[in-house]
Amino acid sequence: MTPKVLVFDVNETLLDITALEPVFGKIFGDPSTIREWFGQLVTYSMTLTLSGVYTDFFSLGEAVLRMMGDIHGVQITDDDLHAVRTGFATMPAHGDVAAGLDQLRDEGHRLVTLTNSPPSSGGETPLQRAGLGHFFEREFSVDTARVFKPATTLYRDVARQLGVEPSDCMMVAAHTWDTIGAQAAGFSGALILREGNAPLPAPGTPQPTVVASDLVDLAAQLTPTSPSRQ
Repeated sequence: MTPKVLVFDVNETLLDITALEPVFGKIFGDPSTIREWFGQLVTYSMTLTLSGVYTDFFSLGEAVLRMMGDIHGVQITDDDLHAVRTGFATMPAHGDVAAGLDQLRDEGHRLVTLTNSPPSSGGETPLQRAGLGHFFEREFSVDTARVFKPATTLYRDVARQLGVEPSDCMMVAAHTWDTIGAQAAGFSGALILREGNAPLPAPGTPQPTVVASDLVDLAAQLTPTSPSRQ
């Protein structure tokens, strides 16, 4: 199992969304509502794609925040919207990420990302702000295709643009829905067990090729075993 290209999800896989807990605690009085918001954001991104309509992930995130305000009886202010948008664009990396990426790059893997977030309009990307931009050959966004993951066309298009076959690529994500979409497109899949995520043992569903506790563990599992290492 030696994928040429590792395609990384960004939000939650590389960048830590729990950094937004204080923001959601201030808005809703409960820091754990970040999970409700992010789950709804993913759900409605898929809904838009299945319905043949599109708005960018950040705009959708603001709309979901307003919807949650209506559900919870909380008035969402412009300051709240700004705080969430700013926080989402400046999330820090998980503690294992830099070391894991360094090991994976040293092993000769090509590293790229594929994110639901739109491209940055000037300035740094969230990955660059988190000090990770130098690890990646390309940062792909779904915004160009105007559909969200896990639409299989997105994964195949990444392989096409990189000049490789889908079978040469492995999707690395903390979300089973992401690895399922990638594997349905011909990729292999690595599931990173961030908090709140696990494999989906449904019959007929592609199971992750690799399940890893973090990126350092992933690097160890993808490192070929030589006689000197046995």
